[in-house]
Amino acid sequence: MSTPNGFPQHSGACVTRSPEAGAVQDLHAKKAGKVAKKEAGGKGGLTFEDPPSVGAFLNETLKLLPDEFKANMKIKSLTPRPPRKPQLERAASLDEKSWRRWRRFRTSQESLTDSNETSSSNGSLQEASLSPPVRGRASPCHQCCQQNSLHSSPDASEASPMGKSCGGTSDLGKRASEISSAFGGLLRGKAFAGGKPRLSQIMPARPLPPMELNVASHTLRTANKIDSDCMDYRHYSRHRFGRVSSSLSDTRLHGNGVVYDSCSTDSMKSTLSLLAPIRPKDVRRRSYLDGSLLANGALLGAEELSRYFPDRNIGIFVATWNMQGQKELPENLGDFLLPTDPDYAQDLYVIGVQEGCPDRREWEIRLQETLGPHYVMLYAAAHGVLYMSVFIRRDLVWFCSEVEYATVTTRIVSQIKTKGALGVGFTFFGTSFLFITSHFTSGDSKVNERKLDYNKTIQALTLPRNVPDTNPYRSSSSDVTTRFDEVFWFGDFNFRLNKDRETVDSILNQNPEADVSKLLAYDQLTSEMSRGSIFKGFQEADIHFRPSYKFDIGKDSYDTTSKQRTPSYTDRVVYRSRYGDILAVKYSSCPVIKTSDHRPVFALFRVKVRPGRDNIPLAAGQFDRELYLIGIKRRFTKKLEKHQEQNDQKSSSVCSIS
Repeated sequence: MSTPNGFPQHSGACVTRSPEAGAVQDLHAKKAGKVAKKEAGGKGGLTFEDPPSVGAFLNETLKLLPDEFKANMKIKSLTPRPPRKPQLERAASLDEKSWRRWRRFRTSQESLTDSNETSSSNGSLQEASLSPPVRGRASPCHQCCQQNSLHSSPDASEASPMGKSCGGTSDLGKRASEISSAFGGLLRGKAFAGGKPRLSQIMPARPLPPMELNVASHTLRTANKIDSDCMDYRHYSRHRFGRVSSSLSDTRLHGNGVVYDSCSTDSMKSTLSLLAPIRPKDVRRRSYLDGSLLANGALLGAEELSRYFPDRNIGIFVATWNMQGQKELPENLGDFLLPTDPDYAQDLYVIGVQEGCPDRREWEIRLQETLGPHYVMLYAAAHGVLYMSVFIRRDLVWFCSEVEYATVTTRIVSQIKTKGALGVGFTFFGTSFLFITSHFTSGDSKVNERKLDYNKTIQALTLPRNVPDTNPYRSSSSDVTTRFDEVFWFGDFNFRLNKDRETVDSILNQNPEADVSKLLAYDQLTSEMSRGSIFKGFQEADIHFRPSYKFDIGKDSYDTTSKQRTPSYTDRVVYRSRYGDILAVKYSSCPVIKTSDHRPVFALFRVKVRPGRDNIPLAAGQFDRELYLIGIKRRFTKKLEKHQEQNDQKSSSVCSIS
C-alpha cells in the first residue's frame, strides 16, 4: 500500500549517489527514524506501511526524479545480518563501579560546559532543531525529533522542491539531497522499527531555565573566605600539588576536572588545609605592627573581620556577683556562665566580683574549667577584693590589642580596698571596649554617697594609656566612659528600694512569677538615671527577675535576721555605646547559686564590631597559658572520676539467687 503522495513504506535498502550528482548525505542503516514530507501541491502528511518489496519502492521513487538525476543513481542492496548475540558482562568490582559512576559524572559535567557537543540521547532535553546534527554523533531520538518537526511543519512542505520545475545543477543537487535525506530517514525508521519500540522524545512546553554551572552550595559554604589579594588562587587550584592521598581529595577533584573552577573560591578555602592560603610575597611584605588603615590582608582589617564575623556582631557575656567573701565556691558554675536559653555560647566572657573569695587563683581556675578548652583568659585584674576576669575564644585572641587596667578607691582610707572600681580596656579589631566593675557605698539612705563614688570613678580612671583612642574628637578628659566605643559598667551599686519590707514582701507574694514593675517604681537607681544625676548616657535592659539581695545563705528566702533588710536590686549591669552598636539580648539572675547573700546577675549582648588598623600595640595572642593547662586538666580529671564512679556502681551490683 502506498501513501497519498505515492511513497510506499520500505526497509532494508540504502541509496547512494555518485559524486557528479552533488552532495548527498550518507545513510546509516543501523539508525532508525520516520520522516514525512509534503508535496508542493500540499496533499497533507505522509503515512507509511510495510512495502511488498524493495524494488517496487525504488522504482516508484525514481519515477519522480528528473532524467539527469536518474542516470547518476545507483542501487545497492543490503544483506540482512542476524542479530548479535547478547554479551555477558562479568560482575564489576566495587572499584570499577565507583569509577564508572565518577566517569558518568565527569561526562555530564563536560556536556554542561562544552557547547559544541550535541546532547546525549539519554538525558538532554535540548531542542534538536536549534543545532544541526553532527555526523556520526546524532542519536536516533535526535533524528526522530527532526523528522517529527518536518512532518508537522507546513513550512517544510513549502520548501520542498518536488513540485517545482527543475532549475540548474545546483537546484537539482539540493532537491536530490532533500529527497535522499527523507528517504534515508524512512529506511532508518523501518530498520529500527523491527527492534524494540521507542517513544518519541518529550519536549518541554517552555524553555528550561538556565542551569548554573557553579555547583557549590551556598548553604555549605563556610564563613571563612579567601582574601581578595589571593583571588588568583583559582588559577593555581587547577594544577596538582605535591600531596599523595588515596582518597578523592579536593586537589584531585580540581586536577581531574570534576569540580567547577569557581568552587575553589566559593566553598574551598585552601587545597592544602582549611586555612586561607598565604602567598610567599605576602609573608615577605606583611608587618602587622605598621599596617595601613583597612588595607588588604590587614590583621584587623575589614576582610579579616568579615571572615570571622560575616554580620560583624559578637556575643558578650557580662556578669557581676558579690561573693560576700565566702571561701566555699559553688560546685557547678555552668548554670551561671552557660545558661541554656541562648543557642550558642558567647565570644567574650567578662566576670566581675565584689568581696571575692580569699583564693582568687582558685576562682579563676574554676572559671577556666567551666568554660573549657575553647576559651582562654585574656586578662585578669584585682583591686583588693574586686576581681575581674576576661575570657575570649582562643581563635580570637590574635585580634586584641594590649589590655590595660586602672583602679580607683572610693574609701576615705585608701588602704581599705573593699569599696572602689576596677576598669579594664582594650581594642578588638577597630572597636574599643571598657569594662568597669564597682562596689559603691552601702546603706539605704546613702544615695548621694553613691553618686560621689560614680563621679570619682569616671574622673580618676586613667584609661586608655598606650592604646590610641578610636575617636578622640568625641572624648572628654573628665569622663573615662567617653573615651571608648563600648562601655559596660557592672557591680554592686547598692541602690535600694525606697519602700518598707512589708510592702515589698506583699508585692513579691502577689507576683510570684516575674512581674516586678511595681517594685521598680521604688528603685533608687532607676529614679536617679531618669534625672541624669548618675550614669549619664547609659542604658539598662528591662528587669524581669526578682531582687538579687538580700538572701539567707543556702536558701531562697530573703533576710530573716533581726535587721530584716528590704530586698533590693543592688547588683546591676548598665551599658553605653558611642555609635549605638549594643543590643541587649538577655538580662537575668542565677537563683541556683546560693553560697552568698547576693544572687549573680548577668546580661547577654550583641555588639557590632568595626574594622581597625594594625598600627596599635597588639597582644599578639598572649593569654594565661598556665591557667589554661590547669583548668583543662582538672576538667578532664573530673570527667574520668565521674566515669569511674559509674563503672564502680555497675560492677558493685550483686545478683543473689535464692
